[in-house]
Amino acid sequence: MRSKLRASSRALVAAAITGAALSITVAAGAPPASAHVHVDAANPAPGSTTVLTFRVPGESDGGALTTQFSVTLPDVASARTEVMPGWTARLDRDAGAGTVRSVTWTAGPSTGISGEQFALFRVSVTLPDQPSVTLPATQTYSDGKVVRWDQAPLPGGGEPEYPAPVLALTGTAEDGHDHPAPSAAPSTAPPAAPDVSVTATPQESASTGDDTARWLAGGALVLAAVAVVASILRRKSA
Repeated sequence: MRSKLRASSRALVAAAITGAALSITVAAGAPPASAHVHVDAANPAPGSTTVLTFRVPGESDGGALTTQFSVTLPDVASARTEVMPGWTARLDRDAGAGTVRSVTWTAGPSTGISGEQFALFRVSVTLPDQPSVTLPATQTYSDGKVVRWDQAPLPGGGEPEYPAPVLALTGTAEDGHDHPAPSAAPSTAPPAAPDVSVTATPQESASTGDDTARWLAGGALVLAAVAVVASILRRKSA
């Protein structure tokens, strides 16, 4: 019986080791998931003003840094970039239409995104009144390589090599109008009774204080007399 149990245990251990080895082999042979430029926003609603956040990873295999990132905007009515240390931002405006067509961030000296890093670029915009918005982007590296994230989804719903960031405008527009508060209903409670409490005058307060002091002094004398009488009686009884 013991030999059978030992054999079963050895078989289970061998199977576990084989499964772990296969898992490691599959993981090592699987291609790494590609990192893309993504855009996100909190409660993006058509026609609303929101902050777009672009997540930009460094993807250079040769150690080059991402030193510039630009996004094409759908001619938004207004745009405002967030302060980003080490980077400068420039808005490309259409002087005739008064809209913003694109925004470009440029890294300062000794600044950039390496292959082991990512950065978040934020811009506040007024979204167009439509179900979704496509935001083509361009990523430039320090070695001169330029990657354009502007490809549409493949037929059948597949993802291309360099997909353009797309934001679905599924949020709910907030009501920015001020509504007056409802007027209070007339009170049906009877009017409060007038305050008839009487406040003592300074003279009356002083008089009351003197009377109290006299009564306390008299009480103290009575107690002292009682104590003296009790002491005399105890001595006589002894």
